[in-house]
Parts: sequence; C-alpha cells; structure tokens
Amino acid sequence: MNIIILGAPGAGKGTQADILCQEMGLTHIASGDLFRQALEKKTELGLLAKTYMERGELVPDEVTIKMILERISDLDCASGCLFDGFPRTLEQA
Repeated sequence: MNIIILGAPGAGKGTQADILCQEMGLTHIASGDLFRQALEKKTELGLLAKTYMERGELVPDEVTIKMILERISDLDCASGCLFDGFPRTLEQA
C-alpha cells in the first residue's frame, strides 16, 4: 500500500505521517529529507539538486522522480510507503 499526504507547509503532514507509518508498518518518504540525505552523502543527484536549492528554485521533476525511484527500490519499501511532499507537480504524479 502506498499513501500520499498533501497539505500546506505546517499543516501537520509529518506528524500524521509518523503516526500512520507506525500503525500501518509503512516507510515514511519525505522528498525534503531525500534531498538533504543526498546532499550529505554527496551523491550525483544530491549535488545536482543542490544547484537548484541554492538558487531558491524547486528541484526539477526529473531529478526528484529519480530520487524517489531510487528510494522506493530499497527493501524497506517493499510493503509500502507514505509519501510526504511528493508529488508536488502533475509531472511527478
């Protein structure tokens, strides 16, 4: 099962995501966390995302989608995941 939580910043998406993930055994995937982790690890996608983030721009759909696809291929996502902050655009959806 995969779940998407949508809402404005500060609306409580992360709080609800944590509760739902614990109750349902899902992996919480927040796009912002993925960007930060990729930057810390200095991955190719992380460094590419950094160029947009430093300019205050949204990370392009193709970069975001690649990060999400890489993440959901991990074993902890086999039983499902909860997306927080993804999708943000029609292209991502």
